[in-house]
Amino acid sequence: MNSLDKTIGKLAYHLWDTKEGGRRLKEFRHLKTAQYLSDNELQQLQSERLTALLRHAHKTSPWYRPIMEQSGIDLTATTTPSDLRHLPITTKADIRNNTERFISDDYDIQTLNRAKTGGSTGVSLNLYFDERCQQWRNAAQMYADNLAGWEPGTRVAAVWGNPPVAKTPKQKLRSYLLERTIYLDTMDLNPTSMGAFVEQWKSFKPAVIFGHAHSIYIFAKFLVESGIADLRPKGVVATSMMLLDHERSVIEQAFSTKVTNRYGCEEVGLISVECEKHQGMHINSPHIILESLDANDQPVQPGEPGKLVLTDLNNYAMPLIRYRVEDVGVLSGEPCECGRTLPLLDRLEGRVADFLKKPDGGQVAGVSLVERTLTKVPGVEQMQLIQEQLHEVKIRRVKGKDFSAETDDLLIDEFREVFDESVQLIIEDVDRIPQEASGKYRFSICKV
Repeated sequence: MNSLDKTIGKLAYHLWDTKEGGRRLKEFRHLKTAQYLSDNELQQLQSERLTALLRHAHKTSPWYRPIMEQSGIDLTATTTPSDLRHLPITTKADIRNNTERFISDDYDIQTLNRAKTGGSTGVSLNLYFDERCQQWRNAAQMYADNLAGWEPGTRVAAVWGNPPVAKTPKQKLRSYLLERTIYLDTMDLNPTSMGAFVEQWKSFKPAVIFGHAHSIYIFAKFLVESGIADLRPKGVVATSMMLLDHERSVIEQAFSTKVTNRYGCEEVGLISVECEKHQGMHINSPHIILESLDANDQPVQPGEPGKLVLTDLNNYAMPLIRYRVEDVGVLSGEPCECGRTLPLLDRLEGRVADFLKKPDGGQVAGVSLVERTLTKVPGVEQMQLIQEQLHEVKIRRVKGKDFSAETDDLLIDEFREVFDESVQLIIEDVDRIPQEASGKYRFSICKV
């Protein structure tokens, strides 16, 4: 990042933020301080924000008002994260079927910022945010970017589906001053498009590469196999999908720098992000409360996988309290060596819909199965598992350069360690794994 880019970027962002109320930079500075709060200070911050949110929801939310009244929570006292256990889980179906009831009476839905989830878990949602919430989410994004060395004005290479196109004069000005981004469209990843992107990269000289984890991996693998070793960004930011260990290795080999992994969703924004120690992802605790629950909605112990449940402390226009995001993750009970006190999400294990069912009632994390198989069986480029009925699993397999007559037999042997003979394993030879409409990939899909 040259000094002119840095100067223009910081000045433009400061002016833009001031014009829109000055909330982003103020909250960004607060997050930089909050990452070193003591446990008691962080708990106090969460309790203050949770108390205000619950009182607001009780007063103005048609959905949460009756729930709060039946919960037994004393809203005249300070509430703590442990008090949330008195409230039921909010599901995607709840939101989809009752969207307008989630909107606070204090807001006009026509004036709110709107977003839509992609529906890759089977339920597409309409979501609404007030302006303060949107700017605080942007501040959290800045915080996460900063951990990867990405500052306002940084030139970025984005590996993204359906890249945005600046149309209005305001959008074009913002793109020039703030975003400074070239795009590799993940909907068209092939040697020609990736080769053209390399040439564009060399001219544009981005300092950071950002995008879908698996798509960055595909680009990185192309670089390694093509012997292209002179793309040297300062940072690599992987998001939107699970980053598998073998993918991380290839990406770091291609770009000679560490990957900063992050986790977020449309519903609440940034959930967690890696720091420079890469010992897990620091949870965005000033903005969210993250729980990990078992099948009976009881807390699991640190180190154990559980269903992730989120409470958004920012969004007053459409409160989301104990929202099940349909992901499975593992919370860590260990501190990070970096000195930041924000708790860690040790790892993600996939979406609830990614877990394949076994006839004996057990489940297996499809994403983990894919990763293990790809690292043990030579000759497989990509793979996707689809289970539409209990006794059948389709294995969509893209041949790799080491594919041989033994590859599919080894593939079946690997899966037989998980599924017994009552489950039919069908290998489908495909040229590529199809993407979602968003440009993301799904490694495992269970429809049972």
